[in-house]
Amino acid sequence: MSRIAYVNGRYVRHAEAAVHIEDRGYQFADGVYEVCEVVGGVMIDETRHLTRLRRSLSELQIRDPMPETALKVVLRETIRRNRVRDGIVYLQVTRGVARRDHYFPSASIPPAIVVTARSTDRAKVGAAAEAGVSVITVPENRWPRVDIKSVALLPNVLVKQQAKEAGAKEAWYVDADGFVTEGGSTNAWIVTEKGTIVTRPAESGILRGVTRTTLFDMARDLQMRIEERPFSVEEAKRAKEAFITAATAIVTPVTAIDGKPVGDGKPGPAALGLRRRFHEFAERAKP
Repeated sequence: MSRIAYVNGRYVRHAEAAVHIEDRGYQFADGVYEVCEVVGGVMIDETRHLTRLRRSLSELQIRDPMPETALKVVLRETIRRNRVRDGIVYLQVTRGVARRDHYFPSASIPPAIVVTARSTDRAKVGAAAEAGVSVITVPENRWPRVDIKSVALLPNVLVKQQAKEAGAKEAWYVDADGFVTEGGSTNAWIVTEKGTIVTRPAESGILRGVTRTTLFDMARDLQMRIEERPFSVEEAKRAKEAFITAATAIVTPVTAIDGKPVGDGKPGPAALGLRRRFHEFAERAKP
């Protein structure tokens, strides 16, 4: 079966899907995106993803590409046409197609939108995640507005490649004061010796992850302690556990940082427990 993409009002074969060379996403990375997990054919945490999308668009002064009710139809139809039971759906909105110029184009230029969906082997991905991953640390070098889920991801691409070449799965950015901000595509967490779960506040310096937010709901319901505060690389290396979160990672244990084992070097019970129970608490969209 050939994959299907939604591109600016049309469902087309994935192999033939294209945007104009003067799309501002291509020219300037002038756009935003969302990635939503799909389980059993339905989206996970759809409401929070669409809320964050609207915020990102607003921060960049890009208008909504269509009413939310219509967007939900497109997302579901793209999932259906690709027969995705377990996988992801990707949504990207740019400022549209216009003559290359740094200034915003005329208000008459409509935003451009692309939606794709693909299947993943949930069992295989889950087994790999539960085995744990390693991370490296790198200096923070991104623009300050990482709270916007922008398609301008070149710094992230470079550190993810750096991590891969070092035999790791993720890179954790570290600010000028020595505190971990977040990963190249994930939020960063540690678990202290006393069992407190710690992650950096999302007011600045990190993206307010949707999975991150759902984890706060879980912790409250499960009566687990969470602190929002900065933590240093050294504290992370001394932690009882560490893990990362994202729509594509859910909750994935971190077993080593810069080659140094975290705890006993094995996935810990807090991270594994949160991962295994995550979908009990996450929102499941209506089909």
